[in-house]
Amino acid sequence: MTAELQLLTEINNFAQSTPWLHLPMLLLSTYAMVVYVVLWVAAFWIARRRASPSTMAAVIWAPIGVLLAELVSHPLGQAVGEKRPCRTMPDIVAIGKCGKGSSFPSDHAVVAGAVVVGLLLVSRQLLAWVGVLAALLIAFSRLYLGVHWPHDTLGGLVLGVAVSLAGWLVVRVVLTRLAAGLHRTPLRPLLASTPARTSAATPATQVSG
Repeated sequence: MTAELQLLTEINNFAQSTPWLHLPMLLLSTYAMVVYVVLWVAAFWIARRRASPSTMAAVIWAPIGVLLAELVSHPLGQAVGEKRPCRTMPDIVAIGKCGKGSSFPSDHAVVAGAVVVGLLLVSRQLLAWVGVLAALLIAFSRLYLGVHWPHDTLGGLVLGVAVSLAGWLVVRVVLTRLAAGLHRTPLRPLLASTPARTSAATPATQVSG
């Protein structure tokens, strides 16, 4: 037995012995995107309070990075065509549906990695670390449910981080300029909670006599 199979077997045994965790893990896996949307809204709120074009650019990039990571992930999964452990290993019991798609990479993990990058670009404080914890739990849920190999989730996380970060480095200047431009339009109240600063000169006092 390989170390990876042993790890997955131990996680699956743990899953079978903790039926009270089945529903939370299923919900976390099924509604992962809802968690990410809530985190993105919180990131948008932070960026709006800061009234910073660079921070708002990161918020704009976050969902784009997720989409780009998925666009890379899908053809990669089709090319690899790896079967899920719940379909090839008789000792691995799936909690819920096993799924028919390619096991590598885990789409859940790919999205999780991309989301983490987006959050860390916006903030390095509590929100980002809540996002990191949520991403790790969602990735773990795929192992707990028996539908992915450990390398599927690890590879998915790395792929999501790499694609989103690389994309951000390419477009950050353009997006920051775009956000700065939008701050000078009537859309500013949507993007910033503070009014634009004006540099009005104080008129000189005229003295007569």
